[in-house]
Amino acid sequence: MAATTGGEARAGAAPRSIQLPGIVLGVGLGGFVDGILLHQLLQWHHMLTSTNHDHIGVKYYNPHTVSGLEMNTVWDGIFHTVCWISVLLGLAILYSRVTHYRRQVWTSRVLWGWILAGWGLFNLVEGLLDHQILGIHHVHGGPYQAWWDAGFLVLGGLLLIGGYLLQRSGRPFDPGAMAPRAAPETPSPHTPAPDTPSPDAPAAGGPETRSA
Repeated sequence: MAATTGGEARAGAAPRSIQLPGIVLGVGLGGFVDGILLHQLLQWHHMLTSTNHDHIGVKYYNPHTVSGLEMNTVWDGIFHTVCWISVLLGLAILYSRVTHYRRQVWTSRVLWGWILAGWGLFNLVEGLLDHQILGIHHVHGGPYQAWWDAGFLVLGGLLLIGGYLLQRSGRPFDPGAMAPRAAPETPSPHTPAPDTPSPDAPAAGGPETRSA
């Protein structure tokens, strides 16, 4: 009775969600896209390129000088370290929850939906905090920087909404589910039973009985 009750409790328990690891992964990956594309490849900004007009009084490090670029590069490295830790943390949470079907989870719309939502969440937080509240840098400094900053926030909102809709369209994924075992074969009721030797029959290879 106790075993049955425990089995029913386990069957009725909700599986641990992959929402949290997906969002944490999305935050880290979205940060990497921002850092690699905007900071390094396009070089539109670094972490402290707008501190001459910021809202908190951080010392200005001119990115067009060697010493200023060095300091901005250091802060870019700190930013990338945070992104790297976020990706590692997301993977650790994901694999601690997904105990089976670990390859299958990467084809799940649910996971990729939450990753996109995490990327959008990164854009919204980073865009509001660094671009608007602190003002330490902008997406693309210059006369149109307000439009670039607004576009960054709009992109974050679209990623958040799109990711949420994508995960809703996916099949529910149980990260702790066991692989179904094949049921043992049962003999058909119409299958004849194997022949059994009669107890009066002589054993194979035994001496023949003589008639009286």
